[in-house]
Amino acid sequence: NHTGISEFILVGFKSPPGLQLLLSVLFSTMYIVTLVGNICMILIIRMDSNLHTPMYFFLENLSTLDICYSSVITPRATLAFLLGRRSISYNSCASQMFFFSLFGTTEAFFLAVMAYDRFTAICNPLLYQVIMSRKLCVLMVMGSYLSGCINCTIQTGFTFSLSFCGHREIKHFFCEVAAVIRAACSDTLLNELVMLAVCGSIIVGTALVVFISYGYIIATIVQMPSAESRHKAFSTCSSHLLTICLFFGTVFFMYAQPGAASSPSRGNIISVLYTVVIPMLNPFIYTLWNREVKGSLKKQLRR
Repeated sequence: NHTGISEFILVGFKSPPGLQLLLSVLFSTMYIVTLVGNICMILIIRMDSNLHTPMYFFLENLSTLDICYSSVITPRATLAFLLGRRSISYNSCASQMFFFSLFGTTEAFFLAVMAYDRFTAICNPLLYQVIMSRKLCVLMVMGSYLSGCINCTIQTGFTFSLSFCGHREIKHFFCEVAAVIRAACSDTLLNELVMLAVCGSIIVGTALVVFISYGYIIATIVQMPSAESRHKAFSTCSSHLLTICLFFGTVFFMYAQPGAASSPSRGNIISVLYTVVIPMLNPFIYTLWNREVKGSLKKQLRR
């Protein structure tokens, strides 16, 4: 239904050649740091048997997801800035949107699942191992990916059912849903409503799980008798709480409010945060704020 359009032109961050080179260096550096940081996190968890718990099982999967998530966007954007090749084929654009939506949605569900894990560990410590069985953890991960598949199929299918007749410019540095919708020459009202309804329900739904879980967690921590036990309980979820604030804060402003599809200038900057910066920061957040991970890292370095 693309009416002869074989490729799009990505025009996000149009800038002078000197700045383009700086952006390519910046993006490539952040991507390398993302790969190294998340791979190290996976290796630390796998090599230390003390970290073979549900919490770190989810963290290992989050690191794997962050590698995939960043890899969908950053390498191509880096080459575009470096070589000036802004064209992307119709099929490549659809594929990029599909996997971006898949991994982005899955990450939202992962963070909600990890909040439930922390709720169970702090509010029901005696039943933690029984409730968070290996089978349930695997089912939660699979359910997160299944939810991501459903969303990305809906978003990509609806978006590429539009007509693109002559106007090929996408005002973004990758094929993000709202940016591609703006490039269509057919009526996009239904697509914008579907994007708002589906993405809004996912963000609000997963955020509710997080807020309710942390409501119970905070109430439980406040009632703990000693300052040491309160500090220990809070330290196990502080890094996850920071990751949640970063991810949901940026994604909410992109997708969970009316007019999200008509605001390209805001979208480019915010998109860099949740597609490039947050996957890079996550390993550092979990390493610097987690005593068990820091202890395991020191032990592995001594070996």
